[in-house]
Formats: sequence, C-alpha cells, structure tokens
Amino acid sequence: MSLEMIFSLLGGLGLFIYGMKQMGDGLQKSAGSKLKRLIEMLTTNRVAGVLVGTGVTAIIQSSSATTVMVVGFVNAGLMTLKQSIGVIIGANIGTTITAQLISFKLSHYSLHAIAIGSVLYLFSKKDRTKHLGQVLLGFGILFLGMTIMKDTMKPLRDSEAFVHAMRTFGKSPILGVLVGTIMTVMVQSSSASIGILISLLSVGVIDYHAAVPILLGDNIGTTITAILSSIGTNRNAKRAAAAHTVFNVIGSLVFLTVLYIIPNFTGVLQDFFTNRALSAGHEVNSVRMIANTHSAFNIINALIWLPFVPFIVKLVNYIVPGEDEDIKRGLSYLDERMLETPSVAAQQLKHEVARMLEISSDMVSDAKEAFRTENKDLIKSIQKKEEIINELEEELLVFLTKIPQAGLSEEDIKMIDMYFIIIDAIESVADDADSLAKLLIELSDSKNEFSKDAQDSVENIFDIILEILEKTYRLVDVENLSFATELIKSEQYVDDLQLQYREEHMKRLSKGSCVPGAAIIYLETLEKLEHISDQSADIAHTYIENK
Repeated sequence: MSLEMIFSLLGGLGLFIYGMKQMGDGLQKSAGSKLKRLIEMLTTNRVAGVLVGTGVTAIIQSSSATTVMVVGFVNAGLMTLKQSIGVIIGANIGTTITAQLISFKLSHYSLHAIAIGSVLYLFSKKDRTKHLGQVLLGFGILFLGMTIMKDTMKPLRDSEAFVHAMRTFGKSPILGVLVGTIMTVMVQSSSASIGILISLLSVGVIDYHAAVPILLGDNIGTTITAILSSIGTNRNAKRAAAAHTVFNVIGSLVFLTVLYIIPNFTGVLQDFFTNRALSAGHEVNSVRMIANTHSAFNIINALIWLPFVPFIVKLVNYIVPGEDEDIKRGLSYLDERMLETPSVAAQQLKHEVARMLEISSDMVSDAKEAFRTENKDLIKSIQKKEEIINELEEELLVFLTKIPQAGLSEEDIKMIDMYFIIIDAIESVADDADSLAKLLIELSDSKNEFSKDAQDSVENIFDIILEILEKTYRLVDVENLSFATELIKSEQYVDDLQLQYREEHMKRLSKGSCVPGAAIIYLETLEKLEHISDQSADIAHTYIENK
C-alpha cells in the first residue's frame, strides 16, 4: 500500500467520522430536551432501558458516546447499575442504524446533500432549519468519505498478498476478531471500523465469510472507550463500564464459538439473507448482508441477555468488588463524560444548581438555629458547607466553559449563560450564611446578647428568608415563573421589614434596653439576611429575562 493510498484512506475515514459527528450534533440540537426526557423514561423496567439506549444512540450516532454518558450518569448517581445495563444493551442495537444507513447505495447523493445542507446551515435564520442543514451536511460528508475509502481500496483487489490475508480471516475467525478489535480500538468508533469493513466488501477485496469475524471484533473493540472513561469514577460507574465489556465480549465469543462448531455457519447466514433478498425482489448485496448481520447479532444478543440482567449485575459486582461510594463533595449530577452529549449536559445543569442552592439554604437554616441555641457544631457545619459551595462553584464554572458550544442549540446556550448568573447569586447566599456564622461567633466572644425583641425580630426575618429560599429552590427545580413573581414581591417586603426593625432597634438603643456592644452585630445580621433576599430576587429576574 503506497503512501498516497494511506493518506487517501485516512482522509476518507476522517471525512466519514467528521460527517457522522456533524449528523449526531445536528440531531442532538434538533432533539434538545427530548434527549433528557428519554433518559427520564428510565425505570427498573429493563425493556424501557433498552428502548432508551436504542433511541439515544440513534440520535447521537455513537454507541461509545451513549455508554460514556451512561458511565457518567451512574457516577453521578442519576442512574442505577441495573438501569445502566438496559441502556447499554440498547446502545448496541442503536449503533447498527449507522451501518444500515451506509449499506444503502446513497453515495451518489453525497454532493447533493452537502450542497443543500451547506445552504440551509450557513444561510438559514431558523434554528430548526439550521439543524436540518447540519444533519444533511454531515450525511453528505459521511458518504463522501465512504466514496473516497471505496475508491482508495479498489486497487487492493489486484494485490494477491492482501486478498490472501483477507481470505485467511474467513478460514480462521479468531484472527478476524482480533483484527476487528484492534481496528476499532485504534479509531475509537465501531461505526467507523464498520465503515472501513463495508468499503472493503463493496469493492470485493473481502467476502462475507471473512467480514463476519471482523464484525464481531468491532463489537469487542468498542468497549475500550467506556473502560477509559470509567477511570477515576466511583465503583458503580466502573461496574457499568465492566457490564458493557462483559455483554459485548461474551456475546461475541458465543457467536465466535458457533462459527467454529458449525464451520459453514456463515454460509448458512449468507443463504438466509440471499433467499430473503430474492424473495423480496431485491438485488443480492454483500454489504446489505453484513449490515443485517450486524443488526441481527446485536438484537439476538440483547434478547438472550435481557432476562439475565441480575446475573450481569452480580458478575460485575464480583469483577469490581467493594462497597458503593457516595459523592459528598464536588459535582454530583454532572460529569465530564456527559460532554460527549452537550445537550444532555446542559439539561443536567439544573439538578446540580438546585443541589448547590439546597446546600446554601441549609447553611442559612443552620445559622438560624445557631443564633437561637449558640450551638458551635452548627457553626462548624456552616463553615464546612461553605467550602463545599466554593468547590461546587469552581467545578460548575469550569464545566460550563467546557461544554462544546457547537453541539448546543440556541436555547441551550441561552440557558448556560443564565446559569452563570444564578451560580454566582447562590454562592453569594452561601457567603452571607458564612458571614452570619462569623457574626454569631463575634456576639459570643463579646459576651453580649440580643434583647428579647431583637432576638424575636431576627428569628422572624430568618423564617421569612428561609421561606424565600424554599420558593427559590422551587423556581430552579420546576422553572415555574409564578415563583419568580412572588420572590420579587418578597424582596421588597424584606427591604421594608429591615427598615422597620432598624427604626425599632434605634428606639430600644436610645431607651437603653439594648446592649450597645450587640447593636452593630444586630444591624449587620439584618443586612446579611436582607442581602440574601436580594440574591433570590436576582435569580427570579434572571429567569424572567431568559424565559
């Protein structure tokens, strides 16, 4: 194989993978929050998990990306190990759609798709039309890459050494499996390696008998992506990656065993698909046969293993032993593995931001109880939670900057910009709660106390603030703008209440019923609590402006 042929092959493969990614990105943008709804369909029902895995993979055009996303969900605690196995099984079925697509003779229309897709993508002002253009553009580039690979491989038909090597795979299936595995590990995509396989088939360099073992190897090789993505995750996420490997490897080995037990098994398959094609009045096509074999293998494998999901769970628990781990610090609902599917990552932001707000609200609640009881353990709890909030803010902002903007819809981009503001406001709430704890320490160290009226007014405004924070949480969680309106009204009420309490305090101070040493701390406490209501109102305004 000459250097020019190698570059042509790699160039065609690059176009194929790039086109597949563009198609996936366009479909993701079109699907938007529907991807999130698909994930939310997950229940303990294994069939639902398989359907979700199939659907998501059909949308994002990559079983590896789906499995990586699943590992991220399990790591974040959003999905149980049992649920993840159903999705992984479905992902294997969904990835066969790409092979089915490229097995049809659509290469003649690649430039038509690129022309139409480019016009729609570059000049359309409507998002929906733009996304359709991106899908068509990716479709055209994918098939252009296929055409280049086919044309590059045609001379290989005249190479006796290459043809002999390919025929060896048909006689020794285990060699074909190894080649398929290595090829998929190298390109990190089973769809891409199957694209190469189909190119070889289409120009007659390899026959159906030699292609089947390579196809099995493709299914084993694709597990490497999930294994790599599980590095640094908790045990359950590692088990999800192990489940993907177990399912693909055992399924392929069982099929490989059948090939050895029944020497002419590929001939039986070939006759079956040939007879089906002839009975339907279709042309007998080895490319279509390998695509159908790919689909049949993964569907049959899924049907065989679906009843044995509990066994797979036990097996991977044995392979990856140890107790489950809880995520106490850092991100819980987001994971860098989700960056493979930007639209899903954008949707998951809400849960992480809501969690951040919940921790900040707990800090304010602890501060209220500490003011009432002078419990120093609560002060330590507030300070510890402040550290967690600071870590969360930093990790969230880093994650937000890593989300690929190219894979997002305009709606998702707008939402991410909104969360930058909301995260900052929530961090300010935590800062205020921490300041309240420090004021309590200062009050305790000074050996002073609030008067009965001052203590009652502080507890009252604390209760109002906690109610405001509860409504803020509901706004973030369900995005109901009626809560936003209530929060804006509540902020004005707290402003008025603070002025009222300040005036009453000054009167008490002039009458000598308040200790001067506690006066400043009291006023600063009111100021910090009022500032928390300001942050809630800012969050409310942000939602109103972005919805």
